[in-house]
Amino acid sequence: MKNDDRQAYTAIYDRYKRLLFVHAYKRLTDTDTAKDVVQEVFTQLWAKRTSLVLETSLRAYLYTAVRNQIFNLIAKKQVEAKYLDSLQNFLDQSTDFADHKVRYMQLMALIESEIEQLPLKMQEVFRLSRNEQLTHKEIAQKLSISEKTVKKQVQNALRILKGKLGPLFFMLML
Repeated sequence: MKNDDRQAYTAIYDRYKRLLFVHAYKRLTDTDTAKDVVQEVFTQLWAKRTSLVLETSLRAYLYTAVRNQIFNLIAKKQVEAKYLDSLQNFLDQSTDFADHKVRYMQLMALIESEIEQLPLKMQEVFRLSRNEQLTHKEIAQKLSISEKTVKKQVQNALRILKGKLGPLFFMLML
């Protein structure tokens, strides 16, 4: 076989293919995968034929090669499984994130439309309080009204919005 003798290779293949298949099948319990492992071992044997140095018998070398090929296959499947799990977790999280973002945007649009239905002065006071996060004192100075009026406008806006949107609005505005 080292001298590119295809008949020698064929003889080795015919002699060991069934034995190696049985050996692989016992560990893998899958006919197609066992056939693939044996085929890969014989493909590597032919590819390494000129540089191959056997320190044991050919039989021992082939059995070891099958065992190593099985280990490589198992390791590859474990890596694939971890990758697929990781990918699935990512997809699950990103789907949840996108879903939450869409719902949040819809809810914010609903809240905004309800805020727009408030009286103009109340809207202005409420937006300064919640969107710009100004204190009642700062709003009063900015609009030249009393702090008491600002406080009352914010309370009224919250009461109206809470009545229309329910407790969910209140939680969001906090």
